[in-house]
Amino acid sequence: IVYLLRSVMKIMDPGNHSTVTEFILAGLTEKPELQLPLFFLFLGIYVVTVVGNLGMISLKRLSPHLHTPMYYVLRMLSFIDLCHSTVMTPKMVVNFVTHKNVRAYGECMTQLYFFLVFAIAECHMLAVMAYDRYAAICNPLLYNVIMSSHFCFWLTVGVYSLGIIGSTIHTGFMMRLLVWKSNVVNHYFCDLFPLLELSCSNIYVNELLVLVLSAFNILTPALTILASYVFILFSILRIHSTEGRSKAFSTCSSHISAVAVFYGSAAFMYLQPSSVSSMDQGKVSSMFYTTIVPMLNPLIYSLICL
Repeated sequence: IVYLLRSVMKIMDPGNHSTVTEFILAGLTEKPELQLPLFFLFLGIYVVTVVGNLGMISLKRLSPHLHTPMYYVLRMLSFIDLCHSTVMTPKMVVNFVTHKNVRAYGECMTQLYFFLVFAIAECHMLAVMAYDRYAAICNPLLYNVIMSSHFCFWLTVGVYSLGIIGSTIHTGFMMRLLVWKSNVVNHYFCDLFPLLELSCSNIYVNELLVLVLSAFNILTPALTILASYVFILFSILRIHSTEGRSKAFSTCSSHISAVAVFYGSAAFMYLQPSSVSSMDQGKVSSMFYTTIVPMLNPLIYSLICL
């Protein structure tokens, strides 16, 4: 992928080359006494993430009645969460004990590319999940018609297409940057704003792309989710059973909380210029949508399915 992106950028600008061959990641903390506790903490988080999401992906083999649109969308979301976490967490965990947090230029760009693919895909897949719940609760008689296997397939294709297109644009323009003032990235993985901070080239276009594409990939799905849950809540209010209404409200509140954490932390990082927020704050917000949410999603969505 990096080779193809380099080839495209070379055609666009034959004189383009990078003066950096590797990046050094600052990591979460420089305190030696915290390295081992953080190693066990994030190793545990990653194990729970892998087990939880693989369990959700494997659900379809357990029973024929799980072959429904809801479980199809849920499996796709779990696959994205698993890949999203795997792009950065294993390497970060290893770095806590090896104390060697160096990335070759190509490795850094590859991590950035796949991180963005799955981050953007998750934004839109969460919207698909909310639409699925809207169809199931507000139009139960037409649910299987609305969420047909054909429609679910093309929704998935659209989600991954948006992720690939957005990631290719961001990574391609990142690789056009010529001069770097430093190779020390103040972050625990190769992310957009921490890398842009290091460039001496004109990054106006890059920052504009981040704001525009982030607004599309965060606000559009978020508004879709909000609209879906407005209709869902109206339907819940028409439920006469107190127990049924209470369970529905509990399920919705859990889902909305998880979605709010993901979109809130992502919006804090990407919907403002890099000069507004410090990278130390960015590390904290990044922890939520890169590690915490992928771990919590299997639990929350399994509650929705009950």
